[in-house]
This record gives sequence, structure tokens and C-alpha cells, in this order.
Amino acid sequence: MTVRFGAVAVDWLGYATVRLEGETGAVVYTDPGRYGVLDGYDARDGDLVLVTHDDHYDPEGIRRVAHDDALVLVHEAVDAADIDRVDEQPADLPFEVERVREDESFVLGPLDLFTTPAYNEPDGPYTREDGTPYHPEGEGCGYGVIIDGVCAFWPGDTDALPVHEGLDVDLFLPPIGGSFTMDRRDAAALAGRMAPGLVLPIHYDTFPALETDADAFVVDVANRGVPVVLDEP
Repeated sequence: MTVRFGAVAVDWLGYATVRLEGETGAVVYTDPGRYGVLDGYDARDGDLVLVTHDDHYDPEGIRRVAHDDALVLVHEAVDAADIDRVDEQPADLPFEVERVREDESFVLGPLDLFTTPAYNEPDGPYTREDGTPYHPEGEGCGYGVIIDGVCAFWPGDTDALPVHEGLDVDLFLPPIGGSFTMDRRDAAALAGRMAPGLVLPIHYDTFPALETDADAFVVDVANRGVPVVLDEP
């Protein structure tokens, strides 16, 4: 279903792929593709495509969502040479591609955009058996985009970080699957501290390691006095 928040229509298409459309017509996609979430989807209507890190870099997915004149933002650490499943570098995509770092801000026509750090803490709960993080610091980012007055924030594959708590966010799109990112309990606690206008969780139930109790997340967030909704793909 489509969730509406203010002037923005939101669709979670699966995994980390979200489509945002403002009343003025701007269309933004986050991390399009992988695991079949865009099978049969070929909209090619995206003005702006945001790629957080190498796990979510999918050239075919980008082609399915971006129109010919789209701008594709890709974190600077993404390198196809380090990704077994793809061999096409971001610079070789048939779109305008810009590399971004964490903690940047931009004005892109009618859209304001910012990036945030995204990583797992070493020796934290979302690490390999040897304590190394699945997502090391400096290899990815989160994105906030202000579209028709609504600030939508996708933090990427990350722990809940202190930097998140100071953000002024209207629509919060947290990962809740755990294993490689914050889990539903971390995300609910973070939502309580951030106090956004609406929480819509993503990045869960795509495969077994991301299975979680989304209904329990809803109850947890609602008990903190924060509006929350599910959009099952």
C-alpha cells in the first residue's frame, strides 16, 4: 500500500528500497534492488537515486527505477571490484553519478539532502564472531532528503548512533531486521529519542537473517508516543 505523510507518498518495495514522491512530482528511491524485490518493476521514473553502500549497490535495480536524466548518488567507498555479484562501476552507469561522503549536505534543485555516518560498532552486537563489524565506519552512509517540506531519513545499514538523535526528522525509515543493523528494539528506542512525525520500518523479513516481529515493533514505538505504520511490500 502507499503511505501518505504530509505532501509525500511513500512505498516500501522491499529490502531497503523505498519510493518517495512529493506532490510537486519529484521522485526519490533509496537503495533499489537485490533479492528480487524489483522483479517485474520497471517504472524508470526516479529523479534521484540514493545508494548507501556496497551491499545495496545493484546496477540493474538502478536501471529499473531511474529515468534517463536521473541523478544517482553513491557512497564513495562503493567499488564494483570488491563486489562478487556485479562488475559495473558506478561511473559506468548511463546516468549522472555523484560520489558522496558521510556528513555532507546538498541542494539538488527542489530537494535538500544530507548524509550521515552508517556503521556497526566494533565488538558491538552486530559483528562477526571475531568482533569485526559487518559495516565498518567509513564504508557507507545514511541519507536524509527534504521533499516538499518533509524530511525523510533512511539511516542505511547501521547501529543506532548518537548522531541520529540530534536530527530533525519527519519520516523515519529505520532498519529493524537486526543481524547486520539495529534490531527492532534498538530502532524503537531510537525513534522514541528522535520523536519523528511518523516511523515506517524497512529492511526486515527479506531473508531469514532479517526476520523480526514487526507487530511488536509497532507496539513498542506506539507506547513511546510516536506515530508508526507498517507498509508490507
